[in-house]
Amino acid sequence: MKLLVDERDLKFVLYEQLNVEDLCKYPLFSEYSKEMFDMALEQAEKLAEQEFYPTNKKGDKEGCRFENGLVTVPESFHQPYRLYCEGGWLAMADDPEVGGQGFPFTVSNACVEFFAAANWALLMYPGLTHGAARLLQKYGTPELQEKYMYKMFSGEWGGTMCLTEAGAGSDVGNLRTRAVPQGDGTYKIEGQKIFISSGMHDLTENIVHMVLARIEGAPKGTKGISIFLVPRLLVDDNGNLVDNDVNCGGIEHKMGIHGSATCVLNFGENGKCLGFLMGEPNKGMRIMFDMMNEARLFVGMQGLAHASTAYLHALQYAKERVQGTPVEKMKDPGAERVAIINHPDVRRMLMFMKSSTEGLRALMHLAAYCLDRVRVAETDEERDLYQGYVDLLIPICKSMGSDLGFRVCETAVQVYGGYGYTSEYPVDQFLRDCKIASIYEGTNGIQALDLVGRKIAMKRGLLFKNAAKFSAELTAKFRKNYRMREVLEIYEEAAESLIQVTKFFGLKGMTDEFHVPILYAKPYLDLFGDVTLGLLLLWQAYIADRKLFEIYADHGAKDDKARQAVVASNRSAAFYAGKIASARFWMTQVLTQAPGKARAIMTSDKSPLEIPEEGFALV
Repeated sequence: MKLLVDERDLKFVLYEQLNVEDLCKYPLFSEYSKEMFDMALEQAEKLAEQEFYPTNKKGDKEGCRFENGLVTVPESFHQPYRLYCEGGWLAMADDPEVGGQGFPFTVSNACVEFFAAANWALLMYPGLTHGAARLLQKYGTPELQEKYMYKMFSGEWGGTMCLTEAGAGSDVGNLRTRAVPQGDGTYKIEGQKIFISSGMHDLTENIVHMVLARIEGAPKGTKGISIFLVPRLLVDDNGNLVDNDVNCGGIEHKMGIHGSATCVLNFGENGKCLGFLMGEPNKGMRIMFDMMNEARLFVGMQGLAHASTAYLHALQYAKERVQGTPVEKMKDPGAERVAIINHPDVRRMLMFMKSSTEGLRALMHLAAYCLDRVRVAETDEERDLYQGYVDLLIPICKSMGSDLGFRVCETAVQVYGGYGYTSEYPVDQFLRDCKIASIYEGTNGIQALDLVGRKIAMKRGLLFKNAAKFSAELTAKFRKNYRMREVLEIYEEAAESLIQVTKFFGLKGMTDEFHVPILYAKPYLDLFGDVTLGLLLLWQAYIADRKLFEIYADHGAKDDKARQAVVASNRSAAFYAGKIASARFWMTQVLTQAPGKARAIMTSDKSPLEIPEEGFALV
């Protein structure tokens, strides 16, 4: 049993739900085909299983080391990193002009799922490099691109984003890092950044940092922030690498992702750190968001990947672990012991893991597909439509991926029982590694504020209206299938609850109770995510139901007994039946709670705001 990604489900999302091969009809992807996509997926799975996954546990135990100002990653990481770069995986979806392969981002994202499930800590190094390289491609001068960009896209050099400071944290506008103009187009950079993933390591000779700083005299707050390219080693006019006064002050000792170096970086301790402005002065936050959106989808993929491998490991364990008797023979001391997958509570947990993982997979790859549709759009209206979908989906991807992914990992530990709490089995590492996803790249509370404060209000609510229209058009097709009416009714009630809360927030935002949408932004985001996954799983069930009845027809199965026999003996039929089961479980066990969640939000209870600080605890 393969324990990283359910390849059959991944291909279902790509080819049966999203019809990703249709992208090949556009000039940008006309040289590609489904066969090429399958080949890429096969090679990604092979590299992930053979090279990435064996180093995951080793990297967790060994961790990164900081000695004499230098950081070393686990020794086992070097070979898979080299093979990953040599295979062109880092720039798989980028333009051949920068060394990329030009694949659709949807396919590249699908390949990422294998690597992320195999060893997330290792994948972070090239993942962050890619985001920094893309920023340089869009905002850097030709000279800077020539010196740094190509070696970043190849993976020969690394890259990071440097936002967080000890005194600022998520309050980016309060940063203290300074940029002093030198009169020749360069800036002296002075300041300290913390929690910088991949900030220093020995996988690459050089690391190029994207650093947020304030130019002397710039406005306070986020409006006065600029972004600078600050390499660890400068490329001089002769092509030589020279020190740029970027030093590591230490690495963090963390709950998980031990193989990922999380660094304190000191810029300009000796007054000799040079940076190069990206884009226009004081536009740093807007520019950084180009990189942040990619990073937030990447983090959502982390949650999906950890959920995927945790679920598959737990499923295998449940099939092999013999304990207890069938529930109907509990009082028979002589009854034969059975695998725990036969126990109802274990099956309930596995169904939660299965439906959550499948919903997340559809969500992440839908977002990637929308990004591709932006790239190939033939009209401004089409481009704006799909960009609107992306803008709305990103905070949902990041938050749902990380929160739900962690819950799946937590449930995997529960399936293993006491063994899950030990390091003998891998699920404790999945849980530890996954937890950071809800925190970095903007906490999930910040994702909620982004959704409520920006995305829902954009263009007078047009993004939400377009999403609601898409949902209505899709469910209109489902309504024609009488077998789906019961679960469709549950979804529609949940969707209506979401619409009512959205209108409620709009009204509150225009009164002196504007803090209510802020207070309940995260519960709203959770509700939005539940409904979104519900739609995607319902969509999958609709496809699966049609395919399943085609299989029944092929086998001449006309009654329930005959159909059950087909499902029991035919792997394709079992797969499609499983998709329908996932949708039913999500509707009945998750979306039935949506009206209650909506009512809870709309009570406008202000007790969290009204309680005095001393009321929390007298300590």
